[in-house]
Amino acid sequence: MECIDPERSGQDRDNWVWIRDAEKNRLVIGTQARILYQDAEGRLKIALRFSEMVRNGEIGPVMLGRDHHDVSGADSPFRETANIKDGSNIMADMSVQCFAGNAARGMSLVALHNGGGVGIGKAINGGFGMVLDGSERVDEILRSAILWDVMGGVARRSWARNTNAMKTVKEFNINHSQEYKITEPYLVNERLLNDII
Repeated sequence: MECIDPERSGQDRDNWVWIRDAEKNRLVIGTQARILYQDAEGRLKIALRFSEMVRNGEIGPVMLGRDHHDVSGADSPFRETANIKDGSNIMADMSVQCFAGNAARGMSLVALHNGGGVGIGKAINGGFGMVLDGSERVDEILRSAILWDVMGGVARRSWARNTNAMKTVKEFNINHSQEYKITEPYLVNERLLNDII
C-alpha cells in the first residue's frame, strides 16, 4: 500500500483499497493472484518493493508478470490497438519489439503468441514473467525492463497523436531526462494546413 498514492487517481485508489482489503476479498484470478493495473513508474516501484521484501526474508520469491492486455503487449486492431489511428494498428511491430526488448533486458520469461481472446490471426501478443529473487541483478533488470515494457506502447500511441499519450510522454521525458528520451511527434499547425488546403 505504501507504494501507491490513493489520492493521485481513481485507479490508484481502487488498487490501494483492493490491497487493504485483500485478506477478505475472494480471489478469482488464476493462482490466488490479483491483476493490478498501474502506470510504468507505479509498476517499477511495486516490483522493487516486492524484490526488497524477498531480499529481507519477509516473503518468498515472487513471479511478477504482465499478460497481453496491456499498452505494449498486444497488437490487435479489434481491441488493444483499436485506438491507434495512424494505420499502424494492423501491424505487429509493437508486441514484437516489446518481446525482443524484454528478452534482451533479461526477463525470466518472455512470450510471443497469436490470438489472445479475439481469435487466431487477429492479434499478436507478448507477455513477460520475472522471478523476483531479491537479488540486485534482478533489481537492475526491473529498472531497465519495466519502463521499456510500458513506455513502448505509450510512445506508439503518442506518435499516433493520442492526446493523453503525448502528455504522458512529455512528462516521462521530463522526469527521466537523464536516462531516457522518447521521440515526441511533430504536430502540424492546423490553421496553416487548413489555409493551404
